[in-house]
Amino acid sequence: MSAETPLDFPFSWRGDQLPEEVEELRATTPVRRVRTIAGDEAWLVSSYELCKQVLEDPRFSLKDTSAPGVPRQYALTIPPEVVNNMGNITGAGLRKAVLKALSPKSPGLVEWLRGYAGELVDGLVGEGAPVDLRAGFADPYAAGLHCRILGIPRGDAPRLMRSLDLAFMNSACPVTGARLNWDRDIAYMAERLDDPATTGLMAELAALRADPDYAHLTDEMLATVGVTMFGAGVISTSGFLTMALVSLIQHPELQKELVADPGKIPAAVDELLRVNLSIGDGLPRLALEDVRLGDVEVRAGELVLVLVEGANFDPAVFPDPHTVDLSRANSTAHLSFGGGRHYCPATALGRKHAEIGLAALLERMPGLRLAVPIEQLVWRTGFMKRIPERLPAMW
Repeated sequence: MSAETPLDFPFSWRGDQLPEEVEELRATTPVRRVRTIAGDEAWLVSSYELCKQVLEDPRFSLKDTSAPGVPRQYALTIPPEVVNNMGNITGAGLRKAVLKALSPKSPGLVEWLRGYAGELVDGLVGEGAPVDLRAGFADPYAAGLHCRILGIPRGDAPRLMRSLDLAFMNSACPVTGARLNWDRDIAYMAERLDDPATTGLMAELAALRADPDYAHLTDEMLATVGVTMFGAGVISTSGFLTMALVSLIQHPELQKELVADPGKIPAAVDELLRVNLSIGDGLPRLALEDVRLGDVEVRAGELVLVLVEGANFDPAVFPDPHTVDLSRANSTAHLSFGGGRHYCPATALGRKHAEIGLAALLERMPGLRLAVPIEQLVWRTGFMKRIPERLPAMW
């Protein structure tokens, strides 16, 4: 195949091994033409230096990837105006309230995380091995956290969780069910704004309606904050924690080290963030003008995809990149939280969620291992996150 022929992308949905194409592309053509799920062409960027350049250069826009007529990764499953959600939140004057809600320093939040993680692990231990660590721990632990942040009943989490299978689907064509889910979830969050039992961020947003400075905000705009925070937050925290467990199970010597010294778990989380393959596709940006990217002239209007796993396993930045090294001096330099203006605002919360979850599991299940050969894991296809459908484990 010639270098000019676009490669089909994504390369693999498996999350237990780096796709074989990644190392070769980074070494030979770190800016390479690919064809997306939607059938459009894009530039795939796979070296750390160039990935970081794209994420930090304002000439590469996230917001404009949802504009009509531009090349796409896949069909949108949410309204186009929601794609640049943090930008929308900032523009509406809500950023302060959202960042406050996402802080792990919120009163009582760490204690709540420890309590709920312990409660879930108690249930799994009582049930006995084997258990599904995704359905029995990572998913409810992530959903419970976001219900607490938003101030909505934890019992409502399953109905909101059901929407995520479609909301984060990578499909060539629009999915009718995704829009139905969106409308239903917006209606649910709008109801919470008028519910006197609502606490947390949704109550704070509801209170803004009485402030003349926020008269421009509609209930739908406020509800959108709730829906997108639940969806993006749950899928990210659960996806990372599930994949961190996959990585941990693949590195039994690291697991023993953390069981012996739980104080090393925070350092391990950053390395597990670096090596995990939970991002199923590239981070999209649209070139707003002609930009030189390595040896390639990217033209205005072209789609650029940042291959996070290419950057995170780049030996030029992370020597011996496949080794999980707790003493790595630059372990926090990974791009798993994105970068530039769209650096994830929930990084500290995501780390704390994972640290506490891993500590709870390793304390009660020190011999944690897969209950099936790793080749038997079933990986979800056509999804924004690489996740196993089930993670059967024993200890």
